[in-house]
Amino acid sequence: MSISPAHAAPGQPDVSALASLTPEGLAACLARELRDATPADATIPQRDEAVAIFRRHLGRYQADVRSRFESHELKGAKAAKQIAAFTDVMLRGIVDLALRATGTAEGVGQIGEGAPPAAGRLVVAATGGYGRGLLAPFSDIDLLFLTEDENVQNAHRLVEYVLYFLWDLGLKVGHATRTINECIEEARKDTTVRTALLDARLLAGDAALFAMFEARYIVACVEAGAPGFIQDKRRERLERHRRFGDSPYLVEPNIKEGRGGLRDLQTLYWMCRNTFGTRHVMDLLAPEFIWMGLLTEQEAARARRSWDFLWTVRLHLHYVAGRAEERLTFDMQPVIGARMGYTRHGRQNGVERFMRHYFLTAREVMRLTHVLEPAVLRQAQGPAATAVKPDDAMREAGFTLVDGQILPERGISFDQEPIKMMQLLDWARMRRRPLHPLGRHQLIRWERRAVALRDDPEAARIFLDLLCGETEPQDLPPRRRRDVSVPAPEDAAVLPLRDSSYEQQTPPGHAHWLHILNETGIFGRLIPDWTRIVGQMQFDTYHVFTVDEHTIEAIRIMDEVASGRMADEIPVAYELVKGLHSRRALYMAVLLHDIAKGRGGDHSEIGSEIAADLCPRLGMSGEETETVSWLVLHHLLLSHTAFQRDIDDPKTILDVADIVQSPERLRLLLLLTIVDMRAVSSRVWNAWKATLLRELYVRVAEVLAGGLATTERDVRVRHAKEITSEILAEDGVAPQDIDRFLGLGYAGYWLSFDHETHKRHARLIRDADGRDAPLTVEVLPLPARGVTEVTVYTVDVPGLFSKIAGALALAGASIVDARIHTMMHGMALDTFWIQDTAGSAYEETHRLARLCSLIEQALSGQIDIGAEIAQAGFGHMPMRMRAIHVPPRVVIDNGASNTYTVIEINGRDRPGLLHDVTAAMSEENLQIASAHITTYGVRAVDVFYVKDLFGLKITDKKRLEEIREHLLKGMKEAEAEAKALLDARISA
Repeated sequence: MSISPAHAAPGQPDVSALASLTPEGLAACLARELRDATPADATIPQRDEAVAIFRRHLGRYQADVRSRFESHELKGAKAAKQIAAFTDVMLRGIVDLALRATGTAEGVGQIGEGAPPAAGRLVVAATGGYGRGLLAPFSDIDLLFLTEDENVQNAHRLVEYVLYFLWDLGLKVGHATRTINECIEEARKDTTVRTALLDARLLAGDAALFAMFEARYIVACVEAGAPGFIQDKRRERLERHRRFGDSPYLVEPNIKEGRGGLRDLQTLYWMCRNTFGTRHVMDLLAPEFIWMGLLTEQEAARARRSWDFLWTVRLHLHYVAGRAEERLTFDMQPVIGARMGYTRHGRQNGVERFMRHYFLTAREVMRLTHVLEPAVLRQAQGPAATAVKPDDAMREAGFTLVDGQILPERGISFDQEPIKMMQLLDWARMRRRPLHPLGRHQLIRWERRAVALRDDPEAARIFLDLLCGETEPQDLPPRRRRDVSVPAPEDAAVLPLRDSSYEQQTPPGHAHWLHILNETGIFGRLIPDWTRIVGQMQFDTYHVFTVDEHTIEAIRIMDEVASGRMADEIPVAYELVKGLHSRRALYMAVLLHDIAKGRGGDHSEIGSEIAADLCPRLGMSGEETETVSWLVLHHLLLSHTAFQRDIDDPKTILDVADIVQSPERLRLLLLLTIVDMRAVSSRVWNAWKATLLRELYVRVAEVLAGGLATTERDVRVRHAKEITSEILAEDGVAPQDIDRFLGLGYAGYWLSFDHETHKRHARLIRDADGRDAPLTVEVLPLPARGVTEVTVYTVDVPGLFSKIAGALALAGASIVDARIHTMMHGMALDTFWIQDTAGSAYEETHRLARLCSLIEQALSGQIDIGAEIAQAGFGHMPMRMRAIHVPPRVVIDNGASNTYTVIEINGRDRPGLLHDVTAAMSEENLQIASAHITTYGVRAVDVFYVKDLFGLKITDKKRLEEIREHLLKGMKEAEAEAKALLDARISA
């Protein structure tokens, strides 16, 4: 932004020639305008006039930096430095005014005429991020007002003026007023203060006082010692990571505080600055890092790219959000990806390419931590004391122990002997020793040499041991066990593991070693297909992690299940894992089940082919290879069947049994299904899904044991009636009432419920018919299954399902399953299983009463369901979810059932979706027999078993196409209307 020469005053620099605004130009303009606005009989302008001048120039420099940043003239870190430099000028100007206004200084020079104005024994310093000379557009401005004891009163007057001026400008300020002694004392007590003061930078005031502060502060830091500071920062980092998700691969990461974010890089900088001295480390990733031998040229270049990339993302986030936003949410990701130039490439769209770059950058930050931090620790702590000596076998293999942690002996070269990288991990596993930071450092630096190990039998053997080997190596002596987990990979040396822990630590799980292989990069060098899923996200709200992190999390869950530590949460899996014969095949299938994600086509089929090729190269037998390949191919079979098909339909069970064929494969497949689902997130797995999977497993196992055939359907119905008759007779129900109830239900009804439910239904029908009640609604919480069962008994009329679904939607309930039965006397007995928004059962009395009331009002016509749904509709969805595109889709399958047409609806989940879809089905004269509702984040998959008006399966192709088109059109129109309503609300 150029400066008009018309406003240039004599003696001032002509800034009109400048291509864009500079700090010098800003200082000149401010000085001139303030001087022009100052009355002849005053030393400063009126406060309101001064605020207006500063506000105008504040907007001017902010707009200038934003314009240059968004036109790619400035990268992120440079733009942040420019903002800080302009802010320096503004603050010095405000301090100048404050000094004049409060009378704390006389004869102060004009702004921009050289050194900052003198202020007696008073200093205004920038601290924190601003002290480092970096400032995001909406970040706080951190200030230290440094004074002497005898000048405290004057300081308070100046501080008050400066702060109120900044607040009037709409800026956020973090501030402290202290003497030098107070600074040192606070820094001694609080690591956060000590960290902030490391970056203190003089803005205005007495340079001698600030120099005295710096000198005394450096001495205080030296006396306090670097090791304590480093350990404090590591603990602080560990807690921060836990608070923000503990993984760098969360699909909505916090780019500042999350693992692999900006704060991790800043933590490294603080460690270096505190250890090597503030004068020697003036800037993050400055050339001094290389001169001191801490990083190679290549590592430093990658670190600078990471630093710039993260700052660029952060500035885009601030500008798009219009506030200090650090979380890269779904709605932000496509916008920022597009602003940074990421477009579709092959099968990967722009936002997924952008996020993959982000996740690879986060991994690079973690790798940098593992490289740089050990060197800083070594400098801070000095030579390590080795209390535990390595045994002869370990020493002969080329490894030693330092502080109880394993690392290569001097003279061992990973470059010359790449197999030593795998052997290091193998010995760490066998001896239950954490890797020494310097050992991890060397793994990262030489990971490219792991390419030579792809066909190495020993490397394959070690890899399989790390993946699924015994966690209790046979060559170790007996030991005591405690429930103490081994530190996570990033924090294994927060407190060095000493001798006493050798007998007390439980061995790390297999996921621990896979994390190390992944973060060091060795994993991708050994298995090239793995590289393609590192940092790969799926742009939806269902998957919480990237594909590689999800896979390693699944291995961790598998370990938990195998050890019995999740027996309470997943009892069915704990029972299945006992006596398992194909342990290696199961672990390998868990590792490879998503290996082909993102390649287009069916990832199960491609992954099965990859498994068939990879497993033999890793030393697995032909039988194991076939099992792994089969498990990967069918890893979605059980979840798809349990949640989207009617498992009371014999054909459903027989089809699954025909694919599985073996009880052992059924056990393996169910375990793989459970750990896969649980690894998505803890919210995805719930008691209802566990119930459905267990029921499916039991029924398929029964078939595999020769216990079910389609010809036995009538036998099962007769058996169900006999048991129900006995139970009712024991309860004293009259024989004629028993006979009447047994004659009401069709065969499908008797196969859909257990005997206790039949008993409840008999009572409900008997009571309702005795009272001539037109409508009966009964609710039954089933917390053990994670659902509430809602039973509606009323006259069967067209659109009944739709009205009930609408009423439940208005109550905030999600339908997860439904059974629709019309009894032989024309009454409908409809059963719905529902959950609240947290995926739990409705249990509170008032909520249950509201459910019943809304259903009664909907069926009696007291409320207009359609209008109420329209008002609730799309607006319930958070704004960040609207960025996820879920195209509506209707699939009709006539092969899934012998007696029903199966209609599968895919679309964006929203309140009232089920009501709209079933209303459209009613218009098409379809009878719904059962509904199976599943949600994957914002995507809903609703499956309906239907017949036509005459109770027949629909086979006419033209009729099927008409139904499909009608349903699809209705979904598109309903979503468009709901979206328009929300847009109108936002505009209003």
